[in-house]
Amino acid sequence: MNHTPGATACAALLFSLLAAPLAAQEKSDPNRAKFNALAESDTMIMVPMRDGVRLATDVYLPKGDGPFPVVFVKTPYNFNKIAGASLMAGVEAIERGYALVVQNERGRYYSEGDWEILGRPQTDGYDSLTWLAEQPWSNGKVGTWGCSSTAEWQLALAAQDHPAHAAMAPMASGAGIGRVGEFYEQGNWYKGGVHQTLFTVWLYGVQQNTRPQFPKDLTQAQRQRLRKSYDLAAEMPEMDWAKHMQKLPAIDWLKEAGANEGPGAELMVRKPNDPAWYSGGLYHDNEDFSVPAFWFNSWFDVSQGPNLALYQHVRENATEPAVRDGQYMMVAPTLHCGFYRTPEYEDYIAGDLNVGNAYHDYWESIFSFFDYYLKDEDNGFYEKTPRVQFYTMGRNEWQSADAWPPADAEPVTMYLTSDGGANSVFGDGILSAEPPMDAGADTYTYDPMNPVPALGGGVCCNRGAALGGSFDQRGIEARADVLVYTSPPLESDLEVTGSVRTKLFVSSDARDTDFTVKLVDVHPDGTAWNVDDTILRARYRDGYEQEVFMEDGQVYELNPTPMSTSYEFKAGHRIRVEVSSSKFPQYMRNLNTGGNNYDETESVVARNTVHHSVQYPSQVILFVREGNSDTIE
Repeated sequence: MNHTPGATACAALLFSLLAAPLAAQEKSDPNRAKFNALAESDTMIMVPMRDGVRLATDVYLPKGDGPFPVVFVKTPYNFNKIAGASLMAGVEAIERGYALVVQNERGRYYSEGDWEILGRPQTDGYDSLTWLAEQPWSNGKVGTWGCSSTAEWQLALAAQDHPAHAAMAPMASGAGIGRVGEFYEQGNWYKGGVHQTLFTVWLYGVQQNTRPQFPKDLTQAQRQRLRKSYDLAAEMPEMDWAKHMQKLPAIDWLKEAGANEGPGAELMVRKPNDPAWYSGGLYHDNEDFSVPAFWFNSWFDVSQGPNLALYQHVRENATEPAVRDGQYMMVAPTLHCGFYRTPEYEDYIAGDLNVGNAYHDYWESIFSFFDYYLKDEDNGFYEKTPRVQFYTMGRNEWQSADAWPPADAEPVTMYLTSDGGANSVFGDGILSAEPPMDAGADTYTYDPMNPVPALGGGVCCNRGAALGGSFDQRGIEARADVLVYTSPPLESDLEVTGSVRTKLFVSSDARDTDFTVKLVDVHPDGTAWNVDDTILRARYRDGYEQEVFMEDGQVYELNPTPMSTSYEFKAGHRIRVEVSSSKFPQYMRNLNTGGNNYDETESVVARNTVHHSVQYPSQVILFVREGNSDTIE
C-alpha cells in the first residue's frame, strides 16, 4: 500500500462529537439552533468511488428551491456532529444559499476501505466532485474549503482539472505540498532535510488501521442510528511527548507508545527526495494547477515557507490565465488554524507575544470569493479585494500588496561578526551592516544528549511537546551552545517583509550535523522575541538528491531554506540572529554520526564552527520595505 504524508492535525478538530443532548447543545451554542433551523439534512449517504469503496457523506441544504452551489469539506476527523468553526461555516454557507457537504476520507469512521494519509485526492476527490455535480440539488459548481487536514487534500485535486471544481479556499494547507521550488518538505515531514516530529505525535492520535466494521448491506437509516451510539472516535492515552521523544531509536517512538501499526516507521525511513513521495497524494510543482484559490496562511504555522512559495508558483505557472489571475492570499499572525480564534474586540496573543488586534472578517472574504466563482455574482470581488493581504507584526496592522513578496521589498545584508566569543547572549557577537574585515570564527559544542530546547516558532499538532508562537528567548540564549549576534539599536522603525535568507560558512569535526538559525526582535527591556527560524542538515547542503558528508577542517557554505515574515522592528529595538545545532523536540536531533539517525541509539558530540571573514562572510539577508534600509548601521 502506498502511504503518503500530508495531513497535519488542526489544533482543534474541525469536526468533533458533542455528547450532550441536542437541547443542551442548542442552549450552549446558539449556532446549533440556527443551523438546525436553516438546514435540511440527509446524512450517512454512502457515495461510491471508482473501485467500489463507499465514503460516508452528509448533505445539508438550504430550505427552499435549488439548485445550489456546493461547499465541500472532506476530512479524516469525526463529523458526527458539526461543531466549532465548522458549525459557524455551516451557518454561513446555508444562510448564503450554499449546500454544505461533509465527507469522511476512506478508512475513517463510517467510510469504507483502508485509510491513507490525504485520502487519495486524485481519485476519491475527483469521484466525489463528479457525484456532487450530478445531484439534482447541485448547480454543478463546487468550492472546496477547510483548514489543515481538510485543506491539504485539495492541492493534488486542483491538479486534476475537474470541471466542477470552480474554486477553493485552502487554509493552513502546507502538509499537502510535496516539493515546491527550493522547499522539499514532503508534506511537512522534513524541514531542511530534518524530520519534523509533529507527524509522529499526529499519527499516534489518528492512525486506526484496526477498527470496527459494519455489514455493507445496512440501510441508510440503520447507519444513522448506529452513528448515534457508536461514533468510532477512539481516544489514545495521553503521552508526555517531550519526554517520550528523548528515547532512542526514534523509529520505535510509536511502537513504544502503544500506537496502532501504521505508516510512521515507513515514512521515517524515506529521504527528502525519495521517489515514493511523488507517487501519492502530495502536490508537486511539476503539476499544473487548475482552480482559482483564496489561500489563508499564518506566520506561526509549520509550513509558512512552502505555503507562500506555492501561492507564487501558481500565480506564475498555472497554464490557464484565468487560474493565474484567480489566486489571492491572506497571511495572519496566528498559529496553525487560528483564523477563527482571532478575537474581534481584543488583542491576539501569539504564544506570549501581543500582536495587537488582528481581527479580520474571514467569512466575508471566503464567501465573497465563492459568490464570485460559484454563483457568477458580479459582486466586485475582483476589483475590491487586494491580491495579497498580510498582517505586519510590530506595526500590528493589516497591509496589502499586488504581489508576494511586495515589489518594494529590497534586500539588505547584515553580517555575523565577533571577537571569537559569540557564545550565549553574554558573548561578543555582533550583527553588523558592515562586512567583516578580519578572519574570525565562533565555535560551540553540540551534544545531542543535551539539545537546545524548542520554544516558539511555526509549530503544529504535537500535543504541547513544543509550543508555537513567540516567546522570550533569553533562557535559551544563555546557553554556551547558542551563538548570539545582535545589532545596535535601530534609529527608526524597520519593516522586514518577505523572505529572510541566511548564508553560513561552517565547519565541524563530525561527519554530519545540523545548523539552526533564528531571527529575534530584542526589545529595549532586553526581552528577546522569536520571529521565525530555519534548519538545515549539513549532508544536504548541495541539494536533496545526494548526501555529502563533512570532513574535519573543511569550511562549507550552507544556504538553509528561507524564513518568512512581515515584522516591523521598532526604533530602539535590536535585531538578533541565533545560530545553533538543535531545536528539540520540534526537530529530530542529529546524532552527528553520519548514519540514519532514526535507527541509532548512540551519538557523537560535535564541535561546530561558524566562520566570518572576507573569505567567509556569514550573513543574513533581510527584505526591507522601501525607505527603510538606511535605518541599519
